[in-house]
Amino acid sequence: MRTTTFLLLLSISSIVQANDLTGRELVQKAMDQWRGLTSHGVSTMTIHRPDWERSMTLESWSKGDKTTLVRVVAPAKDEGNGTLLIDTNLWTYAPRINRVIKVPSSMMSQSWMGSDFSNKDIAKSTDIIDQYDHEITDTAQRDEHVVYTVTSIPHEDAAVVWGKEVLVVRDDFVLIEQQFWDQDGELVKKLEAVEIAEMGGRPVARILRMGKVETPEEWTQLTTDEIEFDADLPDHLFTLSNLRNPRR
Repeated sequence: MRTTTFLLLLSISSIVQANDLTGRELVQKAMDQWRGLTSHGVSTMTIHRPDWERSMTLESWSKGDKTTLVRVVAPAKDEGNGTLLIDTNLWTYAPRINRVIKVPSSMMSQSWMGSDFSNKDIAKSTDIIDQYDHEITDTAQRDEHVVYTVTSIPHEDAAVVWGKEVLVVRDDFVLIEQQFWDQDGELVKKLEAVEIAEMGGRPVARILRMGKVETPEEWTQLTTDEIEFDADLPDHLFTLSNLRNPRR
């Protein structure tokens, strides 16, 4: 009985806290929930097409809201490919040509390794927080949670390709949906939480699926296999030398 009462009070507290937030603060909380102060995880990316499907195992690290390293660890033919985000700068490393390449801002929204996730998506970029204006446009009840819809409109001078993004955030700050709309007001692609689970001491979207609206038979699924939040990560992880030559 005491446990049930505690969980109920915790849920009510979370709802009250979320109700007091602005649209921008909800987006910030969702990004913080997703990344933690730091994080280290292993995930499986599955790229599905009507006539083929392939999977990769990824290892990723993040620190703060501006630094991320993602590296492919399997299969062997893709092993070593990596992406490093520091602030607004992004680099990729391709073992086949043994080169670190800086990705120009114009290509941040391009596909990452043939998937439906962009370079910016896979690096868990939080640019949306400062480059957009955020407004709570709907509040609803779903699966015993209060769910907030935040419509985010980019600043006129923001270097983004989208006309707007729409985020759906639960009262525990789990991002359960993100919509990407073009400049003509058409919905282009959507990120959806397929499964939410307790991992690393917090609720997380364990399975995320990204896909274009026009081709629903094509999608990319990112499944978190293990994750640790607020770990002690050395600064050398997030360097160009470590992107090229990994060390622990």
